[in-house]
Amino acid sequence: MITSLVRDHRGVSSCYYLNVPLETTLIRQADSTLQDTIARIVRETDLPPAAPVPPPQYRPSHGAPTPPLVLMSDPRVAAIPVRECGEPLVDVRDHDFRVDPRKQDPAGAFAHVREGVLARLHHARSLLPAGIDLLFIEGYRPPSLQRRYFTEYRDELAAAQPGWTAERLHEAASRYVSPPEIAPHSAGAAVDVTLVDQDGHELHLGTRVNASPEESDGACFTHAPDLGDEARHHRALLLNAMESAGFTNYGTEFWHFSAADRYDALMRREPQASYGPIELA
Repeated sequence: MITSLVRDHRGVSSCYYLNVPLETTLIRQADSTLQDTIARIVRETDLPPAAPVPPPQYRPSHGAPTPPLVLMSDPRVAAIPVRECGEPLVDVRDHDFRVDPRKQDPAGAFAHVREGVLARLHHARSLLPAGIDLLFIEGYRPPSLQRRYFTEYRDELAAAQPGWTAERLHEAASRYVSPPEIAPHSAGAAVDVTLVDQDGHELHLGTRVNASPEESDGACFTHAPDLGDEARHHRALLLNAMESAGFTNYGTEFWHFSAADRYDALMRREPQASYGPIELA
């Protein structure tokens, strides 16, 4: 896990190893606070102390400004170059995750993600409160399936809105299904996840996962207004854990997160993406 964190970190990584018996570690944990431990590591390694960074906060819609929503159809997303890192796809079912079968396919493609995405999922899971866990719903999506999903949804919108131009249909469709040429799912870079309790029951997050903007009346948007306190709290837990683990949320879908793809690179102002479209071997 440490090797994966160092590999995926985009800056300088410094690792600190305290070579003491487990018993001594447990005693020191009981006598020391987290801040004491951090202060010791900084002191012994001569690292400059970092300014405290607050955790990402849920941005409620009631009168509070929210960041401008960048859609997948934005030309700036497609303009991000991909420098493919060559990481393989791995099956999350081999790593003790709760995996929902609703998107299961015969090849099991849905349960695959890139190795670096898997490491981030482990990290996000560790940040959740006791008694709450991630439910993995879908990861990798073959490019051919992505094209089918996008075309079907665009055609559905065209039937409902016969006066819309092709450009408007393309943009509207990208709220819910990524254009095939830049889709994070087809790069193995995206995951659809939600939260469950310790018994595996899904928590209430305002609307079902994969509800379209039309079906949910906009409640699928991460920072949708008029959410109840329970749904808002659960979304905050999910968003904070995933963002703290290095994922970027797509603001039209509270369940969709990606890392190191074109959309993530644009939102982080990175010059290039590490994951591009890939086929499952």
